[in-house]
Amino acid sequence: MAEAIYTEDSIKSLDWKEHIRLRPGMYIGKLGDGSSPDDGIYVLVKEIIDNSIDEHMMGYGRTVEIKVTDHRVTVRDYGRGIPLGKVVDCVSRINTGGKYDSGAFQKSVGLNGVGTKAVNALSNYFRVQSFREGETKLAEFEQGEITHDPKIEKSDQRNGTRIVFEPDGSVFKNFHFIPEYLENLMWNYAYLNSGLTIILNGKKYRSENGLRDLLGRKTDEEALRYPIIHLRGDDIEVALTHANQYGEEYYSFVNGQYTTQGGTHLAALREAVVKTIREFYNKNFDAADVRSAIVGAIAVRVREPVFESQTKTKLGSQNVGPDGPTMRTFVNDFIRTQLDNYLHRYADVSEALLRRIQQSERERKEIAGIKKLANERAKKANLHNKKLRDCRVHFNDKKGKDKIKDETMVFITEGDSASGSITKSRAVQTQAVFSLRGKPFNCFGHTKKVVYENEEFNLLQHALNIEDGLEGLRYRKIVIATDADVDGMHIRLLLLTYFLQFFPELVRNNHIFILETPLFRVRNKKKTIYCYSEEEKQKAVAALGHKPEITRFKGLGEISPDEFAGFIGENIRLEPVILRKETKIRSLLTFYMGKNTPERQQFIINKLRVEKDPADRMMP
Repeated sequence: MAEAIYTEDSIKSLDWKEHIRLRPGMYIGKLGDGSSPDDGIYVLVKEIIDNSIDEHMMGYGRTVEIKVTDHRVTVRDYGRGIPLGKVVDCVSRINTGGKYDSGAFQKSVGLNGVGTKAVNALSNYFRVQSFREGETKLAEFEQGEITHDPKIEKSDQRNGTRIVFEPDGSVFKNFHFIPEYLENLMWNYAYLNSGLTIILNGKKYRSENGLRDLLGRKTDEEALRYPIIHLRGDDIEVALTHANQYGEEYYSFVNGQYTTQGGTHLAALREAVVKTIREFYNKNFDAADVRSAIVGAIAVRVREPVFESQTKTKLGSQNVGPDGPTMRTFVNDFIRTQLDNYLHRYADVSEALLRRIQQSERERKEIAGIKKLANERAKKANLHNKKLRDCRVHFNDKKGKDKIKDETMVFITEGDSASGSITKSRAVQTQAVFSLRGKPFNCFGHTKKVVYENEEFNLLQHALNIEDGLEGLRYRKIVIATDADVDGMHIRLLLLTYFLQFFPELVRNNHIFILETPLFRVRNKKKTIYCYSEEEKQKAVAALGHKPEITRFKGLGEISPDEFAGFIGENIRLEPVILRKETKIRSLLTFYMGKNTPERQQFIINKLRVEKDPADRMMP
């Protein structure tokens, strides 16, 4: 191998925009195409809105107007407006911004002055305009390079800032905004900022009851074991309840930022709830029994928060502020006082909570024996050689607790031919394959005991490492890859039932996807086009002309590995499984998987009468 030459010429200096474009992941996390809520295009939206939220937190501006089209985002706030002489610097000069002045921004989300610059550098078009005291200043950029820099002019518009940007399609390939993800983002801003009105594409988002409203929207209140407990204090707000479900479900926030991966504040909440409940009932409950089926939310305001990445998805701060108490002490003291007072004040709630904990205890003991046997069966099944073709990220992961890489995914397939095609064509570094044997069992209405009694379900949960919650989840994306025929759709429904029934947090946290594979191949001697619908096929036929060859794929196993590589590689199409606002899991499963056959049959007939909408694949 030729020796690498290392001289003065090897040392390079990049300006701010070149570095951001060369290493975008350092600034906005993963790129993605918009199919996941943490994809880069949503981070760009958040970075701009965060600045408007910080203005509101400081007492300036009660309305933020946002418009999102296919590829353009506009954000207009009515805060103080960027000082006109610094408009260009604030969006194009690293380490420049008002948030270094803790007097101007006491508890803001962004503190390092990078976010808006990253949006600028990663946009094909970026426009910033500030309105301040009867004057305005605008500037336009392309990939961070300034293209239009007019002088300050007179203006009759209200104070504030307007930013318009179009993400760069060469960086965010085939990107698209999913309305449900944007809607959730707007609601989170509204819940955390009482008195703020957000308008997205003409729809208003506003909350008066904070986290109480959040849990009300996220849960079926008829299925709750007791009313939502809502606690508010200085720089902390908590809401919690127990539902009729499995697992734990949390929403955590810092300074208005949704920390999807939790952090020190969420860890403190989970610990404090168990400790307070044990002391209140004077019983040494198992922590898992206390937290089973819990739905909770916590929001804290801290000075100079420390996040574990630029995307601010996990709080790393050990203290509430430079001179404040530890996060653990702060949250524990609040919960110990406020939750204990609440339980003493409302006897009906404390009694219902006790019954829920006792139920979880009974269920845990009921499956203890069979759980041990199931774990032994999973080991004997030689899971990682027969059922699971793992990705290399996890080959040396004996404990199954390696940090999940954003790119990792596991395809769940049915049948040897389908799993064989994917196994041969996958990217072995990040893509795994789990092969089902036959159709899964319809687990609707059964207790979690069936997960351990059913061999396929037991092996699947071991492959994913989700037996004790999402903390050990081994793959960022769980992809259901079944044929696009009746049997394939049925298998898809059975798997979704399994996840929704026993691991709903996988769906709520956007880990479940459907693999879209082409239905047709249209080709002539010069060109091949893969089509995912009848409409795409007709367009391809018209484009190629002269009676091209048309192949209808009946199943995944009919697609050659060489072809399949193109469908699960850079051009992969993944459709996220999204729970809409009004979706109640129990009602959903009862309708689709219960014993109401005539009603369901009529529903299917009615659906066949209308043109299929891609949105219909999302959970209704």
